[in-house]
Amino acid sequence: MNYLKNIICPVSAERIDENRVRLTALGVILVMGLFLMTGVWIIAALLAADFFIRAFKEAKFSPLARLGDLLVRISGTHPILIDKAPKLFAARIGFILTSLTAFLALVELSLAASVTGIVLVIFAFLECGLNFCAGCWVYTYVVYPLVKKG
Repeated sequence: MNYLKNIICPVSAERIDENRVRLTALGVILVMGLFLMTGVWIIAALLAADFFIRAFKEAKFSPLARLGDLLVRISGTHPILIDKAPKLFAARIGFILTSLTAFLALVELSLAASVTGIVLVIFAFLECGLNFCAGCWVYTYVVYPLVKKG
């Protein structure tokens, strides 16, 4: 577990509420779980659209982020502010995975679609249930070494 102490994440000055992020991840688990149970590609496509909004636009327009905000307000938890950049990076990974999942399901490669969907569920569970950012891990061990060489 020593390698976890050296994880490098993208950094920004913007902050977001960790509670909302974790509840949004729960929404991702539920929606992707629905896709995995039904195999209906449009479910994955709609989730990809939600990831796109969170990754490249403003999260306030994302249905899952809005639901997370609502649940945070209802629960009355105090905000835990964290760096926004790692979560944007993770949302971009989520966008890629859900887009790939939707495409694979559309072209009837259901096993491959299920595998990519399960990977996304694992990443979202790590965020929601264990407060572990898989995006930071990917950035540290995949992206950063490639950028550092260039």
